[in-house]
Amino acid sequence: MPESVVPAYITSLVRHFEDLRDGTHGGAASRKDKEAHFQKAVELLAPVARQVLSEVNTSLLLGAGQITETGPRRTEDGGLDASWALSWPEQRAAGIPPIVLLAHYGGGFHHPHLRGSTVRDWPLNVFTADDAAGQLCTLRAIASGDLHNLVYRADFRIVPAVTAG
Repeated sequence: MPESVVPAYITSLVRHFEDLRDGTHGGAASRKDKEAHFQKAVELLAPVARQVLSEVNTSLLLGAGQITETGPRRTEDGGLDASWALSWPEQRAAGIPPIVLLAHYGGGFHHPHLRGSTVRDWPLNVFTADDAAGQLCTLRAIASGDLHNLVYRADFRIVPAVTAG
């Protein structure tokens, strides 16, 4: 990799730390403006999140899964969140949560984050379609980590690709 190319995850972390230093998020200082950034980030991330969950569904769940999404919604603490979830019969039968990609901006948070149902926080610094595309590996890691942790909550039989012939 050429020295001048900075990986997307490094750029995202630097933005995150600069926001903490400056008390801003994407140049915004007010909660209202930060929430507007969050709403746009959810819009930009939606196709990337769907792609990741579709990959897991096709390759590991053999098409047995169902993807659902919420769009932005107000949380009990006055924050915002949006989620994309992948559920499937074996997961539901085991009584464990689905694989979840969650964008959340808690009521008391300085800026938003990404997480899964069992995998926790990554900085959410998405302001352009390129930023959203740069999160593909992060969303893949969250989805993979969630599935890994869910297997440990139940067992390997929740993954159809492992139990199929």
